[in-house]
Amino acid sequence: MLFSPGDRPEMCRKAPETGADVVVFDLEDAVAPARKSEARAAVADVLASGFDPDCEVCVRVSATDPTADLDVLLDDTPDEHRLDALMLPKAETREDVRALAEEATERGRDLPVFALVETARGILHAEAIADAEPTTAVCFGAEDLAADIGASRTGEGTEVLYAREHAVLASSAAGVDAIDTVFTDIENEEGLRTATEFAVDLGYDGKMAIHPAQVGPINDAYTPNPERVEWAEHVLDARAEADADGRGVFRVDGEMIDAPLITQAERVIERADATDR
Repeated sequence: MLFSPGDRPEMCRKAPETGADVVVFDLEDAVAPARKSEARAAVADVLASGFDPDCEVCVRVSATDPTADLDVLLDDTPDEHRLDALMLPKAETREDVRALAEEATERGRDLPVFALVETARGILHAEAIADAEPTTAVCFGAEDLAADIGASRTGEGTEVLYAREHAVLASSAAGVDAIDTVFTDIENEEGLRTATEFAVDLGYDGKMAIHPAQVGPINDAYTPNPERVEWAEHVLDARAEADADGRGVFRVDGEMIDAPLITQAERVIERADATDR
């Protein structure tokens, strides 16, 4: 999920070329307050200019004035705008998500919401936020959370680990995607790979990127290696045979396989298939 500053339309247009699955035109943190109006107009122009990439297109609205954003983005020619979702920064309640979706509906667009939980209140209400009908993804924001609670950010990230795991649990319980926090050191590719691999281990479905160069390493981390794909294929083949024989537990290359490992195998194949697309 790659962010592009809303006041840089040339970057917005090029963002899909990076290989990101979702591009997010940012009207929040990436835009100075004095340039908000300019950014809204620029994003609206991009969306209405025949912009139709293969990836999803999202706009992160302003936390302080999302109504002003939607007035420009959706009121004039909503049917011409290629817009797949809205991102709500600093989501703190189920009602916050619903209110944004309702404002879009009033302007003629039924749009899903990516809810960004990045405050103490948002994390504590993550279950309700994830379970809100418009929510299709919960995104975890470590930097704003640390600032909100007065924590110091560390390389290990232990100060936000509970919240990071809580966001995954809330997303999984609601059946929506979990998207991990940004990695702010854009020059540190090794650190990004390590952080992304840890996000995969935690159960996150994807990761936010703030620079085009981060997309490749993130995609690599979410691409199962051939050995893992081969294992998953063997598991699912063996499951078919076990189902025919009425067995719930079976063996693959000396490993006992049960329901949790079958679920892991299915996820590996799903990610491998997504990579092929």
